[in-house]
Amino acid sequence: MVVLTTVVIVACISYTTALFIRSRRRRPAALPSPPDLFFVFMIPCLNEELVIGASLERLLGLPGFRGAVLVIDDGSDDTTSDIVLGFSSSRVWLLHRSPPDARLGKGAALNAGLRHLQEGELLAGHRSEDVVVAVLDADGRLADNAMFEIAPYFADPTVAAVQVGVRMYNRHTGVLARLQDFEFVTFTEIFQRARQRLGSVGLGGNGQFVRLAALRSLGGEPWTDCLTEDLDLGIRLLAEGWTNAFCPTTHVDQQAVTSMRRLIRQRSRWFQGHLQCWKRIPLVLRAPLSTKSSSDLLYHLTSPALVLAMTFPVIGTLVALTAATVQAPGSVPSAMMAGGGKLFALWYLMSFGVSPFYAFVYWSRAREVSLLRALGLAHLFTLYSYLWLPAGWWAVWRMVRGRSSWAKTARTAELPG
Repeated sequence: MVVLTTVVIVACISYTTALFIRSRRRRPAALPSPPDLFFVFMIPCLNEELVIGASLERLLGLPGFRGAVLVIDDGSDDTTSDIVLGFSSSRVWLLHRSPPDARLGKGAALNAGLRHLQEGELLAGHRSEDVVVAVLDADGRLADNAMFEIAPYFADPTVAAVQVGVRMYNRHTGVLARLQDFEFVTFTEIFQRARQRLGSVGLGGNGQFVRLAALRSLGGEPWTDCLTEDLDLGIRLLAEGWTNAFCPTTHVDQQAVTSMRRLIRQRSRWFQGHLQCWKRIPLVLRAPLSTKSSSDLLYHLTSPALVLAMTFPVIGTLVALTAATVQAPGSVPSAMMAGGGKLFALWYLMSFGVSPFYAFVYWSRAREVSLLRALGLAHLFTLYSYLWLPAGWWAVWRMVRGRSSWAKTARTAELPG
């Protein structure tokens, strides 16, 4: 078991190091922005009265914004619809859904919004190749340069979707929020940037921009009932021969979860959705993808199995260290420091080997944090990452019981403007 654990950890460190090196390569120059692009922001909402007003104000004031906003009220029983209707702008549209059609999942809400766009006159005069459907969470805040940075990617007719980075706008409120910001920045700045080179960029639920023609190529309902409908959509677009791109020069801010219980609940939902996407493995194997693209997609899809497999070595190690410390206090640290500290160095490398990479990447994006503090956060992030263990097993337990519905993540009140 120890040997297997060592092999897995070394493989993960090597893989992350390789992706970090690849992610640092200079990206090619952007093409000129297409002149006829029309953006439609779809915001699925369920009881979002605390944040929807401020989000609409920011979108309408976004520099270079050409398009409209469609708010999909998915059966809210608060004042979400009333707040949306209070906006007099002709660029704000509302689709109100009521039970039993409502509250069937985010994918169902997005599909309903897409049907609403195509069946009416809202997109009259626009080609599907020129319409970009942007999915934004109700708490999403796009950076001011978003429209200028994203549009050039769609000059390439093979590009189906563009994903932007994600930050936490309340990252200053505590350690838990800061670690979520650290998590998203390192993921996008290392893994997504590298996947841009590998041809396997994934889509996230917030800040994804998808060409309408690409959505249509997947049929009448491009989003599925998978709990991670964004991951599922990105895989199927790649399998259809489209290209997904990652834009590292802009981002969307969202609200970090400030309760550990709610955070584990959220990650369990994501983990379960990831497991649901295992059904796409045969599709990836059959798709006309390059070897590097399909290999990375397969690794990404099966990574939850590695997380679950690590549970038993982690528990065994903690039990052994605890027992040794109780029986002979001070003996474990002394043994680790013996022999010139080789054992300690090996343990440190296995546990925190990629921390310097993570620290550098986060510091380069969050300059309000010193490099030394970023290094400290990187070490703390390693411990924070273990929350995926209880979250993962909770997700497995739910799948065994045949449960797939989740309550939405609660928001914290936000003032407009």
